[in-house]
Amino acid sequence: MAIVTLTNVTKVFGGRRNRVVAVDSVTLSVADGELVVLLGPSGCGKTTTLRLVAGLERLSSGTIEIDGRIVNEVAPRERDVAMVFQDYALYPHLTVQANLAFGLKMRRTPKPEIQRRVAEVVGFLGIEDLLDRKPHALSGGQQQRVAFGRAVVRRPGLCLFDEPLANLDARLRVQMRVELKRMQRELGMTALYVTHDQNEAMALGDRLVVMRDGAVQQIGRPLEVFERPANRFVAGFLGAPPMNFLEGRLAGANGRVAFECGGGRIAVPDALQALVSRCLGGPIVLGIRPERVSIVGGPSLGNGDARSDKDDAAIAVRVSTTESLGDHVNVYSRTRCGQEVVAKVAVSNAASSAVIDGGEAWAMFDVEGIALFEVGPSGANMGAGACGVEG
Repeated sequence: MAIVTLTNVTKVFGGRRNRVVAVDSVTLSVADGELVVLLGPSGCGKTTTLRLVAGLERLSSGTIEIDGRIVNEVAPRERDVAMVFQDYALYPHLTVQANLAFGLKMRRTPKPEIQRRVAEVVGFLGIEDLLDRKPHALSGGQQQRVAFGRAVVRRPGLCLFDEPLANLDARLRVQMRVELKRMQRELGMTALYVTHDQNEAMALGDRLVVMRDGAVQQIGRPLEVFERPANRFVAGFLGAPPMNFLEGRLAGANGRVAFECGGGRIAVPDALQALVSRCLGGPIVLGIRPERVSIVGGPSLGNGDARSDKDDAAIAVRVSTTESLGDHVNVYSRTRCGQEVVAKVAVSNAASSAVIDGGEAWAMFDVEGIALFEVGPSGANMGAGACGVEG
Protein backbone atom coordinates (compact mmCIF):
# COMPACT_ATOMS: atom_id res chain seq x y z
CA MET A 1 0.00 0.00 0.00
CA ALA A 2 1.09 3.63 0.26
CA ILE A 3 1.77 6.64 2.48
CA VAL A 4 0.53 9.91 0.98
CA THR A 5 1.66 13.39 2.03
CA LEU A 6 0.33 16.71 0.74
CA THR A 7 2.27 19.82 1.74
CA ASN A 8 0.84 23.30 1.06
CA VAL A 9 -0.93 21.97 -2.03
CA THR A 10 -2.53 24.82 -4.00
CA LYS A 11 -4.44 24.87 -7.26
CA VAL A 12 -5.39 28.13 -8.97
CA PHE A 13 -7.57 28.30 -12.08
CA GLY A 14 -7.79 31.28 -14.41
CA GLY A 15 -5.55 34.30 -14.86
CA ARG A 16 -5.04 37.60 -13.12
CA ARG A 17 -8.55 38.89 -13.87
CA ASN A 18 -10.55 35.70 -13.19
CA ARG A 19 -8.33 33.99 -10.64
CA VAL A 20 -10.03 31.22 -8.62
CA VAL A 21 -8.23 29.42 -5.79
CA ALA A 22 -9.80 25.94 -5.89
CA VAL A 23 -7.39 24.36 -3.38
CA ASP A 24 -5.74 26.61 -0.82
CA SER A 25 -2.54 25.40 0.91
CA VAL A 26 -3.84 21.95 1.87
CA THR A 27 -1.50 19.95 4.10
CA LEU A 28 -2.44 16.35 4.87
CA SER A 29 -0.85 12.96 5.59
CA VAL A 30 -2.56 9.63 4.88
CA ALA A 31 -1.07 6.63 6.69
CA ASP A 32 -0.52 3.22 5.13
CA GLY A 33 -3.84 1.34 5.07
CA GLU A 34 -5.87 4.38 6.19
CA LEU A 35 -9.12 5.58 4.62
CA VAL A 36 -9.35 9.37 4.77
CA VAL A 37 -12.54 11.14 3.68
CA LEU A 38 -12.51 14.61 2.11
CA LEU A 39 -15.86 16.08 3.15
CA GLY A 40 -17.51 19.36 2.26
CA PRO A 41 -20.17 21.11 0.17
CA SER A 42 -20.05 21.39 -3.60
CA GLY A 43 -17.26 23.68 -4.74
CA CYS A 44 -15.12 23.26 -1.61
CA GLY A 45 -12.14 21.81 -3.54
CA LYS A 46 -12.34 18.17 -2.47
CA THR A 47 -12.57 16.64 -5.97
CA THR A 48 -9.86 18.98 -7.27
CA THR A 49 -7.61 17.79 -4.43
CA LEU A 50 -8.28 14.19 -5.45
CA ARG A 51 -7.49 14.96 -9.08
CA LEU A 52 -4.22 16.62 -8.04
CA VAL A 53 -3.20 13.45 -6.20
CA ALA A 54 -4.13 11.37 -9.25
CA GLY A 55 -2.15 13.65 -11.56
CA LEU A 56 -5.22 14.66 -13.56
CA GLU A 57 -4.63 18.31 -12.61
CA ARG A 58 -1.31 20.13 -12.41
CA LEU A 59 -0.26 21.72 -9.13
CA SER A 60 0.07 25.50 -8.88
CA SER A 61 2.34 25.11 -5.84
CA GLY A 62 3.17 22.69 -3.04
CA THR A 63 4.24 19.05 -3.12
CA ILE A 64 2.55 15.66 -3.25
CA GLU A 65 4.50 12.60 -2.09
CA ILE A 66 3.53 8.96 -2.45
CA ASP A 67 5.73 6.63 -0.39
CA GLY A 68 8.33 9.37 -0.01
CA ARG A 69 8.53 10.06 -3.75
CA ILE A 70 7.55 13.55 -4.95
CA VAL A 71 5.12 12.98 -7.83
CA ASN A 72 4.41 16.58 -8.89
CA GLU A 73 5.79 15.93 -12.37
CA VAL A 74 5.01 12.20 -12.55
CA ALA A 75 2.43 11.07 -15.12
CA PRO A 76 -0.84 9.60 -13.74
CA ARG A 77 -0.12 6.12 -15.09
CA GLU A 78 3.18 6.03 -13.19
CA ARG A 79 1.78 7.00 -9.77
CA ASP A 80 0.39 3.52 -8.93
CA VAL A 81 -3.02 5.05 -8.28
CA ALA A 82 -6.48 3.66 -9.11
CA MET A 83 -9.61 5.80 -9.25
CA VAL A 84 -13.31 4.97 -8.90
CA PHE A 85 -15.67 7.59 -10.32
CA GLN A 86 -19.29 8.49 -9.70
CA ASP A 87 -20.31 7.27 -13.17
CA TYR A 88 -18.42 3.92 -12.87
CA ALA A 89 -16.69 4.42 -16.28
CA LEU A 90 -16.93 0.76 -17.33
CA TYR A 91 -16.14 -0.18 -20.93
CA PRO A 92 -19.63 -0.81 -22.42
CA HIS A 93 -18.43 -3.23 -25.12
CA LEU A 94 -16.57 -5.51 -22.68
CA THR A 95 -17.95 -8.16 -20.36
CA VAL A 96 -17.51 -7.90 -16.61
CA GLN A 97 -14.60 -10.32 -16.75
CA ALA A 98 -12.91 -8.33 -19.53
CA ASN A 99 -13.46 -5.07 -17.64
CA LEU A 100 -11.80 -6.53 -14.56
CA ALA A 101 -8.83 -7.85 -16.54
CA PHE A 102 -8.32 -4.82 -18.79
CA GLY A 103 -5.92 -2.87 -16.57
CA LEU A 104 -3.76 -5.94 -15.93
CA LYS A 105 -3.55 -6.68 -19.66
CA MET A 106 -2.42 -3.12 -20.34
CA ARG A 107 0.41 -3.69 -17.84
CA ARG A 108 1.37 -6.92 -19.62
CA THR A 109 0.63 -9.04 -16.56
CA PRO A 110 1.06 -12.78 -17.31
CA LYS A 111 -2.22 -14.48 -18.20
CA PRO A 112 -2.20 -16.99 -15.28
CA GLU A 113 -1.69 -14.09 -12.84
CA ILE A 114 -4.56 -12.16 -14.46
CA GLN A 115 -6.85 -15.15 -14.08
CA ARG A 116 -5.83 -15.65 -10.45
CA ARG A 117 -6.32 -12.01 -9.46
CA VAL A 118 -9.65 -11.67 -11.28
CA ALA A 119 -10.94 -14.86 -9.63
CA GLU A 120 -9.83 -13.55 -6.24
CA VAL A 121 -11.65 -10.22 -6.67
CA VAL A 122 -14.75 -11.87 -8.17
CA GLY A 123 -15.05 -14.14 -5.14
CA PHE A 124 -14.43 -11.28 -2.76
CA LEU A 125 -17.19 -9.15 -4.31
CA GLY A 126 -19.62 -12.03 -4.89
CA ILE A 127 -20.13 -11.33 -8.60
CA GLU A 128 -19.38 -14.83 -9.99
CA ASP A 129 -22.70 -14.93 -11.87
CA LEU A 130 -22.07 -11.61 -13.65
CA LEU A 131 -18.83 -12.39 -15.50
CA ASP A 132 -20.37 -12.82 -18.96
CA ARG A 133 -22.66 -9.80 -18.76
CA LYS A 134 -21.95 -6.38 -20.22
CA PRO A 135 -22.47 -3.17 -18.21
CA HIS A 136 -25.88 -2.35 -19.76
CA ALA A 137 -27.22 -5.62 -18.28
CA LEU A 138 -26.14 -4.73 -14.72
CA SER A 139 -27.94 -2.83 -11.99
CA GLY A 140 -26.35 0.26 -10.45
CA GLY A 141 -25.08 -1.70 -7.45
CA GLN A 142 -23.63 -4.42 -9.69
CA GLN A 143 -21.87 -1.84 -11.86
CA GLN A 144 -20.42 -0.26 -8.73
CA ARG A 145 -19.05 -3.62 -7.54
CA VAL A 146 -17.38 -4.13 -10.90
CA ALA A 147 -15.90 -0.63 -10.77
CA PHE A 148 -14.51 -1.36 -7.29
CA GLY A 149 -13.13 -4.66 -8.51
CA ARG A 150 -11.43 -3.13 -11.52
CA ALA A 151 -9.75 -0.57 -9.26
CA VAL A 152 -8.36 -3.06 -6.72
CA VAL A 153 -7.60 -6.04 -8.96
CA ARG A 154 -4.18 -4.67 -9.88
CA ARG A 155 -3.40 -3.91 -6.22
CA PRO A 156 -2.57 -0.22 -6.53
CA GLY A 157 -0.66 1.58 -3.82
CA LEU A 158 -3.50 4.11 -3.47
CA CYS A 159 -7.22 4.07 -4.32
CA LEU A 160 -9.08 7.33 -4.95
CA PHE A 161 -12.88 7.39 -4.71
CA ASP A 162 -14.80 10.34 -6.18
CA GLU A 163 -18.37 10.13 -4.79
CA PRO A 164 -18.73 6.54 -6.04
CA LEU A 165 -22.09 5.92 -4.31
CA ALA A 166 -23.86 9.12 -5.33
CA ASN A 167 -25.93 7.48 -8.09
CA LEU A 168 -27.32 4.68 -5.93
CA ASP A 169 -30.62 4.70 -4.05
CA ALA A 170 -30.52 5.19 -0.28
CA ARG A 171 -30.79 1.52 0.74
CA LEU A 172 -28.20 0.33 -1.76
CA ARG A 173 -25.88 3.18 -0.78
CA VAL A 174 -25.84 1.94 2.81
CA GLN A 175 -25.20 -1.64 1.68
CA MET A 176 -22.38 -0.62 -0.65
CA ARG A 177 -20.60 1.55 1.91
CA VAL A 178 -20.54 -1.43 4.29
CA GLU A 179 -19.04 -3.59 1.54
CA LEU A 180 -16.53 -0.91 0.61
CA LYS A 181 -15.40 -0.54 4.22
CA ARG A 182 -15.01 -4.31 4.56
CA MET A 183 -13.04 -4.49 1.32
CA GLN A 184 -10.74 -1.64 2.33
CA ARG A 185 -10.08 -3.23 5.72
CA GLU A 186 -9.46 -6.75 4.45
CA LEU A 187 -7.17 -5.60 1.63
CA GLY A 188 -5.32 -3.08 3.81
CA MET A 189 -5.96 -0.50 1.11
CA THR A 190 -4.81 3.13 1.45
CA ALA A 191 -7.64 5.33 0.21
CA LEU A 192 -8.78 8.92 -0.25
CA TYR A 193 -12.56 9.20 -0.51
CA VAL A 194 -14.52 12.29 -1.60
CA THR A 195 -18.13 12.88 -0.58
CA HIS A 196 -20.55 15.61 0.45
CA ASP A 197 -22.64 13.08 2.40
CA GLN A 198 -21.86 13.45 6.10
CA ASN A 199 -23.37 10.05 7.02
CA GLU A 200 -21.22 8.34 4.42
CA ALA A 201 -18.15 10.18 5.69
CA MET A 202 -18.82 9.30 9.33
CA ALA A 203 -19.43 5.64 8.48
CA LEU A 204 -16.41 5.14 6.22
CA GLY A 205 -13.59 7.38 7.35
CA ASP A 206 -10.76 6.59 9.72
CA ARG A 207 -10.31 10.37 9.64
CA LEU A 208 -12.28 13.23 8.14
CA VAL A 209 -10.88 16.28 6.35
CA VAL A 210 -13.61 18.94 6.34
CA MET A 211 -13.09 21.52 3.59
CA ARG A 212 -14.61 24.87 2.69
CA ASP A 213 -13.67 27.27 -0.12
CA GLY A 214 -10.57 25.21 -0.92
CA ALA A 215 -9.18 25.27 2.61
CA VAL A 216 -9.08 22.62 5.34
CA GLN A 217 -11.31 23.50 8.29
CA GLN A 218 -10.59 20.49 10.51
CA ILE A 219 -8.91 17.08 10.41
CA GLY A 220 -9.78 14.40 12.92
CA ARG A 221 -11.50 11.13 13.69
CA PRO A 222 -15.23 11.18 12.88
CA LEU A 223 -16.47 11.24 16.48
CA GLU A 224 -13.87 13.86 17.44
CA VAL A 225 -14.95 16.17 14.60
CA PHE A 226 -18.62 15.62 15.43
CA GLU A 227 -18.26 16.25 19.17
CA ARG A 228 -15.49 18.90 19.08
CA PRO A 229 -15.94 20.89 15.86
CA ALA A 230 -13.21 23.45 15.27
CA ASN A 231 -15.61 26.18 14.17
CA ARG A 232 -19.22 26.98 13.46
CA PHE A 233 -19.02 25.86 9.83
CA VAL A 234 -17.88 22.34 10.79
CA ALA A 235 -20.44 22.18 13.60
CA GLY A 236 -23.26 23.14 11.24
CA PHE A 237 -22.17 20.87 8.38
CA LEU A 238 -22.17 17.67 10.44
CA GLY A 239 -25.36 16.35 11.95
CA ALA A 240 -28.94 15.87 10.81
CA PRO A 241 -30.65 18.05 11.86
CA PRO A 242 -27.59 20.29 12.18
CA MET A 243 -26.40 21.83 15.42
CA ASN A 244 -28.60 24.51 16.98
CA PHE A 245 -27.01 27.96 17.16
CA LEU A 246 -28.34 30.62 19.53
CA GLU A 247 -26.96 34.15 19.64
CA GLY A 248 -26.77 35.75 23.06
CA ARG A 249 -24.41 37.21 25.66
CA LEU A 250 -22.29 35.96 28.52
CA ALA A 251 -23.25 37.14 32.01
CA GLY A 252 -22.22 36.44 35.57
CA ALA A 253 -24.67 34.49 37.73
CA ASN A 254 -23.97 33.36 41.30
CA GLY A 255 -20.24 33.53 40.79
CA ARG A 256 -20.40 31.58 37.53
CA VAL A 257 -20.68 32.40 33.85
CA ALA A 258 -23.99 31.77 32.07
CA PHE A 259 -25.36 32.26 28.56
CA GLU A 260 -28.40 34.56 28.30
CA CYS A 261 -30.79 34.69 25.36
CA GLY A 262 -34.37 35.92 25.04
CA GLY A 263 -35.06 35.84 28.76
CA GLY A 264 -33.55 32.38 29.19
CA ARG A 265 -30.36 31.46 30.97
CA ILE A 266 -28.14 28.45 30.28
CA ALA A 267 -25.23 27.42 32.47
CA VAL A 268 -21.81 27.29 30.82
CA PRO A 269 -20.13 23.86 31.29
CA ASP A 270 -17.45 23.64 33.97
CA ALA A 271 -14.77 22.91 31.35
CA LEU A 272 -15.45 26.28 29.68
CA GLN A 273 -15.88 28.50 32.76
CA ALA A 274 -12.25 29.61 32.95
CA LEU A 275 -11.97 30.11 29.19
CA VAL A 276 -14.93 32.48 28.92
CA SER A 277 -14.84 34.24 32.30
CA ARG A 278 -12.99 37.22 30.80
CA CYS A 279 -15.56 37.57 28.02
CA LEU A 280 -18.46 38.66 30.23
CA GLY A 281 -20.87 41.02 28.52
CA GLY A 282 -19.66 40.09 25.06
CA PRO A 283 -21.75 38.52 22.30
CA ILE A 284 -21.42 34.78 21.89
CA VAL A 285 -23.02 31.91 19.97
CA LEU A 286 -24.16 28.82 21.86
CA GLY A 287 -24.19 25.56 19.93
CA ILE A 288 -25.91 22.34 20.96
CA ARG A 289 -26.80 19.20 19.02
CA PRO A 290 -30.54 18.38 18.69
CA GLU A 291 -29.82 15.05 20.41
CA ARG A 292 -28.87 17.03 23.53
CA VAL A 293 -32.16 18.96 23.64
CA SER A 294 -35.49 17.74 25.00
CA ILE A 295 -38.86 19.45 24.80
CA VAL A 296 -40.97 19.52 27.93
CA GLY A 297 -44.50 20.88 27.96
CA GLY A 298 -45.41 23.30 30.70
CA PRO A 299 -47.83 25.92 31.93
CA SER A 300 -48.17 29.35 30.37
CA LEU A 301 -44.73 30.84 29.99
CA GLY A 302 -45.49 34.36 31.17
CA ASN A 303 -42.84 36.54 32.80
CA GLY A 304 -43.91 35.43 36.26
CA ASP A 305 -43.53 31.70 35.69
CA ALA A 306 -41.60 29.73 38.27
CA ARG A 307 -38.46 28.11 36.84
CA SER A 308 -36.86 26.58 39.92
CA ASP A 309 -36.49 23.14 38.34
CA LYS A 310 -35.34 24.58 35.04
CA ASP A 311 -32.88 27.28 36.15
CA ASP A 312 -29.74 27.40 33.98
CA ALA A 313 -30.91 24.51 31.81
CA ALA A 314 -33.89 25.66 29.73
CA ILE A 315 -35.27 28.32 27.44
CA ALA A 316 -38.95 29.05 26.85
CA VAL A 317 -40.06 28.12 23.33
CA ARG A 318 -43.18 27.72 21.21
CA VAL A 319 -43.36 24.55 19.13
CA SER A 320 -43.83 25.28 15.43
CA THR A 321 -43.93 21.77 13.94
CA THR A 322 -42.90 18.16 14.46
CA GLU A 323 -41.38 15.65 12.08
CA SER A 324 -41.80 11.91 12.75
CA LEU A 325 -39.00 9.79 11.27
CA GLY A 326 -39.66 6.33 12.65
CA ASP A 327 -37.13 5.90 15.44
CA HIS A 328 -37.19 9.56 16.48
CA VAL A 329 -39.18 12.78 16.24
CA ASN A 330 -37.68 16.13 15.32
CA VAL A 331 -39.42 18.92 17.24
CA TYR A 332 -38.97 22.40 15.76
CA SER A 333 -39.57 25.38 18.02
CA ARG A 334 -38.71 29.07 18.40
CA THR A 335 -37.56 31.11 21.36
CA ARG A 336 -39.20 34.35 22.42
CA CYS A 337 -36.65 36.28 20.33
CA GLY A 338 -37.39 34.17 17.23
CA GLN A 339 -34.36 31.86 17.16
CA GLU A 340 -35.00 28.26 16.13
CA VAL A 341 -34.32 25.31 18.45
CA VAL A 342 -34.60 21.75 17.16
CA ALA A 343 -34.84 18.74 19.47
CA LYS A 344 -34.26 15.16 18.31
CA VAL A 345 -36.42 13.01 20.59
CA ALA A 346 -36.41 9.21 20.66
CA VAL A 347 -39.80 7.65 19.96
CA SER A 348 -39.74 6.02 23.39
CA ASN A 349 -39.62 9.51 24.96
CA ALA A 350 -41.72 11.36 22.42
CA ALA A 351 -45.10 10.50 23.92
CA SER A 352 -44.19 11.74 27.40
CA SER A 353 -42.67 14.98 26.07
CA ALA A 354 -45.11 15.61 23.21
CA VAL A 355 -46.30 19.16 22.72
CA ILE A 356 -48.86 20.05 20.08
CA ASP A 357 -47.86 22.41 17.28
CA GLY A 358 -48.15 25.97 18.50
CA GLY A 359 -47.90 24.88 22.13
CA GLU A 360 -45.68 26.50 24.73
CA ALA A 361 -42.85 24.46 26.20
CA TRP A 362 -39.38 24.40 27.69
CA ALA A 363 -36.36 23.47 25.56
CA MET A 364 -34.26 21.62 28.13
CA PHE A 365 -30.51 21.60 27.37
CA ASP A 366 -27.97 18.97 28.39
CA VAL A 367 -25.44 21.51 29.66
CA GLU A 368 -22.45 19.21 29.17
CA GLY A 369 -23.23 19.08 25.44
CA ILE A 370 -22.90 22.84 24.96
CA ALA A 371 -20.23 24.45 22.76
CA LEU A 372 -19.51 28.18 22.57
CA PHE A 373 -18.47 29.86 19.33
CA GLU A 374 -17.15 33.27 18.45
CA VAL A 375 -19.65 35.49 16.63
CA GLY A 376 -19.73 35.09 12.84
CA PRO A 377 -20.55 32.33 10.34
CA SER A 378 -17.07 30.80 10.74
CA GLY A 379 -16.61 31.58 14.43
CA ALA A 380 -14.04 29.42 16.21
CA ASN A 381 -15.05 26.97 18.90
CA MET A 382 -13.94 28.68 22.12
CA GLY A 383 -13.38 25.30 23.74
CA ALA A 384 -10.41 24.97 21.40
CA GLY A 385 -8.72 28.04 22.86
CA ALA A 386 -9.15 31.71 21.97
CA CYS A 387 -11.71 34.18 23.26
CA GLY A 388 -11.71 36.67 20.39
CA VAL A 389 -14.80 37.83 18.56
CA GLU A 390 -15.19 37.84 14.78
CA GLY A 391 -17.20 40.71 13.44
